[in-house]
Amino acid sequence: MNRMQERYTKEVAPALFKSFGFKNVMQIPRIEKVVLNIGLGEAMDNPKALEAATADLANITGQKPVQTKAKKAIANFKLREGRLIGAKVTLRGDRMWAFIDRLLNIALPRVRDFRGVSANAFDGRGNYTLGLKDQLVFPEIEYDKIDKLRGMEITIVTTAKDDNQARALLQLLGMPFSNKKDA
Repeated sequence: MNRMQERYTKEVAPALFKSFGFKNVMQIPRIEKVVLNIGLGEAMDNPKALEAATADLANITGQKPVQTKAKKAIANFKLREGRLIGAKVTLRGDRMWAFIDRLLNIALPRVRDFRGVSANAFDGRGNYTLGLKDQLVFPEIEYDKIDKLRGMEITIVTTAKDDNQARALLQLLGMPFSNKKDA
């Protein structure tokens, strides 16, 4: 069992059970999956960019990414429906817990001028999305081997009924939320 998963079962779940006054242990919010996504507008002009981003995601997660296609045609962006424009990975189980552990304890502290993540990036259904400006915060990525800095979105999907439950869950797991209200 991963140390983050162990922390969830021994500390976080009992604390949430007590603080929210749940009647059943199945009501305790838990993390369902983590989705990493890189959107590449440049992939239309440069097909190598998609390969590089896919390789970066595979190095970070240890899992093969799926390439995503455009759902709609957008003339202003010269985008056609069905064009490959990104890559994503969905992590569940042990890989998910290992990734959350690395994200909170290794990657986020390596972000330059880090003052915490926004506490307002919840979607209203208990899911949290975090944007990173570059992939270099992960130790698996070597600076010399990348062609370009690419941002990514990390979405943490929880079973929480609302944002307050999800915020409490992530806070107890060690998510460094900033103190500013409009961060």
